[in-house]
This record gives sequence, structure tokens and C-alpha cells, in this order.
Amino acid sequence: MMTDTLPKALADWREAPRVRAMNDREAPAKADYVLCWLQQALRAHDNPVIDAAVRLGNAMGLPVLVYHGLREDYPYASDRLHRFILGASRDLGKGCRQRGLACVHYVDRSEKREKGLVYRLAARAAAVVLEDQPAFVAQWQAERVADKVDRPVYAVNAACTVPPAALAQDIRATSAFRRRHEAVREDWYDWHDEEPERPPYDGALPYTPDDLATMDDAALDALVASLAIDHDLPPVARFPATRAAVTERLQRLAEVVLPRYADARGDASRADGASELSPYLHFGMVGPREIVAAVRGADVSAEKRGKYLDELLTWREWFHYKARRMRVPESYARLPDWARRELAEHAQDERPNRETLHALVHGETDNESWNACQKQFLLDGWMHNNVRMFWAKWLIQMTPSPEEGWATACYLNDRFSLDGRDPSTYGNIAWAFGDSAPGYGRRPIYGLVAYRTDASIRKQKGGPAWLAEQAARPAIKVHVPRTPPKDPYLSEKVPI
Repeated sequence: MMTDTLPKALADWREAPRVRAMNDREAPAKADYVLCWLQQALRAHDNPVIDAAVRLGNAMGLPVLVYHGLREDYPYASDRLHRFILGASRDLGKGCRQRGLACVHYVDRSEKREKGLVYRLAARAAAVVLEDQPAFVAQWQAERVADKVDRPVYAVNAACTVPPAALAQDIRATSAFRRRHEAVREDWYDWHDEEPERPPYDGALPYTPDDLATMDDAALDALVASLAIDHDLPPVARFPATRAAVTERLQRLAEVVLPRYADARGDASRADGASELSPYLHFGMVGPREIVAAVRGADVSAEKRGKYLDELLTWREWFHYKARRMRVPESYARLPDWARRELAEHAQDERPNRETLHALVHGETDNESWNACQKQFLLDGWMHNNVRMFWAKWLIQMTPSPEEGWATACYLNDRFSLDGRDPSTYGNIAWAFGDSAPGYGRRPIYGLVAYRTDASIRKQKGGPAWLAEQAARPAIKVHVPRTPPKDPYLSEKVPI
């Protein structure tokens, strides 16, 4: 990572702590635009990546070109993920045009291969501005591009309310992070969209863009069906990939979820206990500041607002803060030494609850509660946060070894969940595997790693009925490998 001085347009910005230089290249004397390359921050408004590009473009007298492309070969590419991403990308383009910005798209496929497209777009740019996302494909590709292009590359954090660089870099515990974060978070609640001073770019491009704006849902569905991706895993109707769906959920958060959040948040059987915004947060269709604004505007007590904001701003941003210091946040090696040692010492313990990967994927194990959790991933592309903790903890005893348990948890999370492949979900899995306080006594298989049962949901008034109903839902049949992938979960090798 480079920490060189930023150009004045970014150094003088109140959001400057969000930005870091990824290389030490100099801007060319002539260029057509500033390239804003988005991979996961797929929103046109309250997007610091776009705002940084606009500020830079204004200072250079250049327009901004927003670009989003979608590869066909990223890990776990499926109808579910592709359809959600393309829906988000379509609305991104519409929003950019409303802001007076050109936005172009590319969908990788056999009849339209554009090898090295990002590099060819960057060759015409004065600079490349991209998102600072510390996990999965967005991280891997950004690092690769920054190393190879002969233009300056700036990474901008768009995922957090408080940029991690604005906090002390020696925080080691959640409680300390909460104190530091709470002390400054209100300073970061407000934002405004930067106004471009140049008209939208309409010059030459090194390829013919895909016009997602003219595609209706049926056309997007047909495009997805034509691709060489996993067609076993269908899109999820529960989570439409539109800004309208985001707006509806923000309104529901303020009017339905927050008034009952203190009582309902730990009860997965209650529909009013979760905002269901995490898929939209993961793909950047909404930013945390917009959610904070909805929470602060809700007609509820400060206590109820505080409980929700602690989940959003403390825990979620703590996991992002931690991931920023890790080369591979999805790696088993991220666990504390003591936790890996405890699990290793008990690796040979008898595991009477072992299951095949096929049974785990399809939620067809001997454990009704665990099946209910997994059916949410398999069928809904999402899982209630409270039962995720039991789901992940139980995998330790359902798999042959702690390492395979970790790889299985990450595989199920990344392949099936719309909010997988994320610092937050990797942080949740790490918590379950021992990145937390030790338990109160040693147990077989777990050692001192804390144990968890299904009691938190089963003891709820509607818990048993909900578990039985969820577990009984028919599974869709998908192909399953013999064992979960080792890359990068165990090997730390980037698979693309």
C-alpha cells in the first residue's frame, strides 16, 4: 500500500481519510477522463468513490467515466449472484446519468470477450479511482491493476461510515473500537454528492458497452441464462436488486423494525426482527450513512436507535477495520493462535455429528435446527444474524477437522448468500471459530472455543414451529464438490 501525498483535490477534501494512493505513478499530460472503476459500491449517490473521482476530474478539467464490468469466471458465479449484480449495475447507470455522469457497463461472455478491458480504459485516463474493499474479488483485482497500470490509482473506502484510516491503527478489542468509533462517528454522518463541472464523457471507448439501461427484467434474465456460470442456483425473489427495494426496506426499518428491534432482533422467527439490508450493503446499493439517516429520522426512542446502530456501526465496521490489516480475511490463519491451538488439540476427538458436504449444502442433516438455518442460505440467499452464530459454531463438529469446518463455512457463505464474500460475514465466521473470548470450560471438539446451541431460537415462543417449518422446505438440488475449496480459505492462494 502506498501512503504518498494525495493530489490537492483529494487532500483538501473532508473525506480525505477515505483515500489512499495504491501506486506512485504520475498523471499523464493528456487524457480523456478520470476513470471511476466500481466493483461492489454499486450506487450513484452517497458514493465516496464517485465523489473522489468527480473532485479529481474537476481539478484536472476532465469528465468522469464510471465503469462497471462483470466477469464470467469469478468464484461462485451463479444466476443468483449475477442477476443481483446486474440489477444493481442497471440502477447504478440510471443514477449516474441523473448526476450528469457517463456510466458504461460490460458483461463478460463467450461472444463478447474484452481481454484487459480495465487496462485499456485506464490507458485513456488521467487517473483511476476505485473502491477500497478489503476482501474477495474487489480486493484481488484492485491490487493487480494498481501494480500494472502506468497511471495513478486511488482507493476510496465507501463501505464504512467512519473510514478505518480515521481511527487509531492499534485497536485490538471490540470494546476499545466501540469507544473510539462512538467518539467520532457523528462527524461522519453527513455527506453531499460532488457536482461534476464537465459534461458527461461521450468520446471514444476501446469497446462497445452493454446498454443495461435499455434491458428490462426479462432481458437481464435471458442474458444471465446465456452465460457460462452456475445455473443450479436461481435468483432470489425476496431480494430484488433495485433502488426501489432499498427505499422500501429503509422505510420498513424506520416504521416496523426499529420500534420492535430491542425485543425482536434475537428472534429469527419474527419477521420484524431484521432489516434485511445486508445484501444491499454488501453490493453497495446502499451505504451505511443512508441507513444511519433513516435510523436517526425514525420516531423511536434513542435506546432503540442505539441498539440498531451498534450492530451497524460497531460490529460491522469493526470487522471491516480488522480485515483492512489482513492480506486474506477469509483465511483460517486469521484466527487467534490460542483458538487454532485449541481446535488442533481436539482435532482427533470423535465427531458423531459429522455430515457429508452434500447433506450440509442441501440442509438435509440430522439436525433440524441447523437445516432450518442452511435452508435460508440455500433458498433465500440470506440468513438471520442470530442463527448464523449457531450455524457456524455447529459446523465445527459436523466436519472432519476444524480446517475443513472453516472452509465449509466460508464456502456455504460465499456461494449461497447474497451478503457473503464480505469482511462482515468473514468476521462472523471467525467469531464462531474462536476470534472472541474463550468459553468457560473445555469441551470435546471445541476445547476452550466457546460452544453454542440452538437455544436462543428454540426457546422463543414461535421458535420450534419456525425451525420445523424452515427445515421442512424442499431443497433445490445443486451440484456439490466432494470437499469444499481450499483456495483461499486454507491456502491463502487467490483463485483468479
